Amino acid sequence: MRTILVVDDEWAIAEVLEALLGDEGYRVIVANNGKQGLERLAEWRPDLIMLDFMMPVMDGPATFAALKADPKTASIPIILMSSLPEETVAQRCSGYDTFLRKPFRIAAVLEAVNKALG
Repeated sequence: MRTILVVDDEWAIAEVLEALLGDEGYRVIVANNGKQGLERLAEWRPDLIMLDFMMPVMDGPATFAALKADPKTASIPIILMSSLPEETVAQRCSGYDTFLRKPFRIAAVLEAVNKALG
């Protein structure tokens, strides 16, 4: 079973993603911010990370940089999620696998996950 780590401070979004992806057969681990997301990596090795751009404690760009700097996590595909335009997000984060604009449709989420996982 493939595992997806969802890192998002908006509980409603994390809950929807957890239910949607769980129904598709994925194991879903949720973290409320980047710091907690990095802590979850000590327990789980996800096949994909869905990372929110704007969060308290440790935001998406800082979390993204930490993930890419660690050889153990650098190769994990990342879907970056934000309500901001992709051009704005790309100024602070480059090298993510897929961008998902919030609010998103279920079909867009599944397409992004399939694309990121190959």
